[in-house]
Formats: sequence, C-alpha cells, structure tokens
Amino acid sequence: MTSSRPGPAHPAANPTLRILAVVLFNLICYVDIGLPLAVIPVFVHGTLGYNTVVAGLAVSLQYLATFASRAQAGRFVDGRGAKPAVMIGLATCVAAGVALMLAGLLSGHAVPSVLLLITSRILMGVGESWTATGAILWNIGRVGAERTAQVISWNGITSYGGIAFGAPVGALLSQLAPPMGGLAGVGLLSAVLPAAGLVLATRYAPVPPMTKGETMPFSQVFWRVLPYGIVLACGSVGFGAISACLSLYFADRHWDGAALALMMFGVVFVMVRLLFSRQIGLRGGRTVAIVSLLVEVAGLLILWRSSGVPAADLGAALTGAGFSLVFPALGVEAVTRAGPQNRGAALGAFSVFLDIGIGISGPMLGLVINSLGYGPMFLASALFTGAGVGATVLLRGGARRGTP
Repeated sequence: MTSSRPGPAHPAANPTLRILAVVLFNLICYVDIGLPLAVIPVFVHGTLGYNTVVAGLAVSLQYLATFASRAQAGRFVDGRGAKPAVMIGLATCVAAGVALMLAGLLSGHAVPSVLLLITSRILMGVGESWTATGAILWNIGRVGAERTAQVISWNGITSYGGIAFGAPVGALLSQLAPPMGGLAGVGLLSAVLPAAGLVLATRYAPVPPMTKGETMPFSQVFWRVLPYGIVLACGSVGFGAISACLSLYFADRHWDGAALALMMFGVVFVMVRLLFSRQIGLRGGRTVAIVSLLVEVAGLLILWRSSGVPAADLGAALTGAGFSLVFPALGVEAVTRAGPQNRGAALGAFSVFLDIGIGISGPMLGLVINSLGYGPMFLASALFTGAGVGATVLLRGGARRGTP
C-alpha cells in the first residue's frame, strides 16, 4: 500500500492480510448492495404503490445489469489491469447512491421516483461487476494464482457479509425521518461509503495483467464454464428468493424482523465459508456442491412451510448455509478451464450465471406470488435448486468417466 509502482505478485509473511487489504473494496460494494435490500421492495410496493412484480423487478434489475457488464469488466481486467476496474466500479457505486437518494427525496412523485430507482439499480449492478471482478483479480495478482480459491472465498465472505451488515443498517436508517433517514438517507450513505473507498484505492499499488498470451473470444470462454454455470444459476434462484421476496413475505404475514432474517442468511453464509471452505480441497468441488445444494433445498422447503418467524429465520439461515460454498466449489475449476490469460473473462463468464439466476428470479417469483402466494414461491425456488443437484451429479459422473 506504500508504492504506486506496479510489479509482480510476491509472497508475503501473511498472504491473508494482503488479501484483506484489497477485498475491503468488495466489502464496501456489497454493504452498498445490502443497505437498500430490505427497503426497496417495501418502498416500491408500499410507498409508490406498484405491484409485487415491479417490486421484485426493482431488486433484480441490479443483477441483470451486473450480468450485462460482466464480460466487459473481465476483458478490461485482462487487458488493462485490476486496480482501474475497481476504481471504475466504486465510482459507479457512488453514482448509484446519489440516484437512490434522489429517488427517496421524490417519493411523493411515483414515476420520477421509480425511474431514478431503476437508474440506481442499473448503476449498482455495473458497479458490482467491475468492483468484484477487479478485486478478485487484483488479489490473485498480489498473492499468486495458487491462492485463487482463498481469494474467491474471501470475496464471497465480504460479499454476503456486506449484505448481512448492510441490510439491517439500511432498515434502521429507513425508519428515521428524511433527509437523513428514509430511502434518501440510505442513498446518501450508499454514496459516501464507495467515495471513501475510492480515495483509499488510490493509495494501493496496482498489479499488471498476470499473463500475456492469446485470449479466447468471450463466447468460447462462456461455453467452457457453461456446465458449472448451470449449477450456479440453479442454486442462485434460492438467493434471489431471499433477497427479492423475503421482506415482502414477512410484510404479507404481518411479521417483524425481515432485516434480521436477511442478516441471519448472510451471517450463516459467512460462518460456513470460514469453517468449511477447506472441504472443497479435501472432498472435491462437485461433492461439496451437491451437499451444499441439498442444504439449500432444505432451507427453502422450511420457508415454504413456515408458520412463524422462528421457522422463517431457520429457513433463511439454512438457505445461506447451503448457498455458501456453491460458488467457490465449482468456480475455481470453471475458471481454470479457460487458462490464465483468460482468467478475468472466465470469472466474468462464470459469474454471469449467478446474475442470470438472481436476475430472473425476482420477476419470475413475483409472478408465482401473484398466482399462488408466497409459500409456493419458496417451493418453486427449492425445485430449481434441486435441479442444480441433478446437474452436479451429472458433472461428477462425467468426471469419473474422464470427461469434463
């Protein structure tokens, strides 16, 4: 953090500390994502008066924007380096916070407010893809490619840890009077945090692109990671159900504590990632993914049949526990298939399936809610996650036969 001159990665006495120094920017990004997570669906549905499909879409737009910008972010990192990508991502997060603040200030005018909210969600999605992709590749450059799994795990910990921290803070802030409270206050804090991160990032040394060589077209990289991405997309629907619909579910049942349930999802996610990530190396990524997805299915089924807040909290926690290791369990292998010179593009391509799963889940599950209610929505999510179990079993069978 003392020199601005780029140089090759070098081993440190404690590589975890080197990882934490840069993964901080990913944490800031995901705290920003978590801050309005429990607020936006209620704001769109309750304050602005739009239906649950629009409320779900308002959350999911962020992930669709992340999906659309993954390829560009990955290629930028491969060609220009990771630090500039992180700084572009943080700057975009600042703009997203400003738009969110303006949406809150105009809450009495539904159309301009929702348009600003949509703008904020799109900007946040772009900021997420650039910051998260850049932070992972920046850290791989700092500690070496052999620590890719550790880097991805820490990125996941800060991602969902940030959401777990940001969601209750945003919910509490939304209860205060404007302009420091409400959605405007949430937006203000969402702009200040990445602005501080942007200033800090200028003091960190960049790393050059790790390997020079011929790169593959993104479409070819995409097909290489496709089998693993399908599993990730199936498992991501459960997370989409939690992020887009859990607060609406609690409001429909007249329960308090949606932010706490979101926090439990994130906290358990982080604990499982910290305690059990080594099982990926010991048991194999496919085996860990199968067990993880089965736990996620159990959590979603509990939410389907829950009759009170304790059961819903348990379901959210189990869903977080199950989803925790899916990305790193299959991600390292997926990224490795594309070669080191395509690492950024491969990471972007694999992450696209996370965006697809979460992005389609909001409006899709909103339609299920409108037709069948909240309980069947969680059942539908469990069925998608169960399909991921079947796909992973096929992947493991292919590996035993010697096929990728």
